[in-house]
Amino acid sequence: MSLLSRRSEESLVAPSLLSCDHGRLAEAAAALEEAGADMIHLDVMDGVFVPVLTFGAGVAESVSRAVSIPVEAHLMVQRPADLLAAFADAGCDYVTVHAEVDPHLDRLLGSVRDLGCGVGLALNPSTPVEVLRWVAPGLDLALIMTVNPGFGGQEHISHLKAKVSETRELLSGCGREAALIAVDGGIDSTNAGELASCGADVMVSGSYVARSDDPSAAIESLR
Repeated sequence: MSLLSRRSEESLVAPSLLSCDHGRLAEAAAALEEAGADMIHLDVMDGVFVPVLTFGAGVAESVSRAVSIPVEAHLMVQRPADLLAAFADAGCDYVTVHAEVDPHLDRLLGSVRDLGCGVGLALNPSTPVEVLRWVAPGLDLALIMTVNPGFGGQEHISHLKAKVSETRELLSGCGREAALIAVDGGIDSTNAGELASCGADVMVSGSYVARSDDPSAAIESLR
C-alpha cells in the first residue's frame, strides 16, 4: 500500500507508537487510524544502534493486521539486513533503514525493494544530505531525523529545517520529485507548518499525538 495515493496539498501524518502502551499496540494503531492517521510508524530499536530496545516483527504483524493504512518499520538497528524479510513478511508496507549502519547502502536498499516494500532511508541529524545522491533513484521515502534517535519526547532541533529544504532540492535534482520526505523528532503544531514549507510531506509524531487528550485534533493540527 503506497502513501502516494494519500498525498495531497496537506501534510500526511504518521503517528509513532513509541509513546503508546506497549501492551496494546495493535489497539493503539487502530485507534490512531480512526483518528485520521495516514500511516503508522514503528520505531524498531535494538539497544545497540540506539540505547533503547523496543519490539520486533511479531508486534509489527499484529499492528499490520489491525489497520488498513500503510505501516512503516523504521529500523534503528545495527544489522538491518538480518531483519528485512521478517518485517516484510509481517506486512510492513515501508521499511526504512539508517544510512549510518551499512557501507553498502545501494545493496541494502535493493534488498528492501526486492521484498516488495517501499524503500526508506533515514539520516541522523549529523549525517549529510549528500549521502542520498547516489541511492536516490531507488528511494520512495527519505526520513530526516530532527532529534538524535533512541528516545521519545525529545526537543525538536530547529536548525534542521534547512536540511529538509536541501533534501527536497537534491531529490528534485535527481528526478525523484515523487519521493516522500518525512521528518521525525519533536514534531508538533508549532513546527509542522514550517517543515511542510521546507518540503516535508510526512509528519512523524509520537508523544504529541499519543499523549494528547484528543488524538484526532492533534493529527489535524499537524496537517
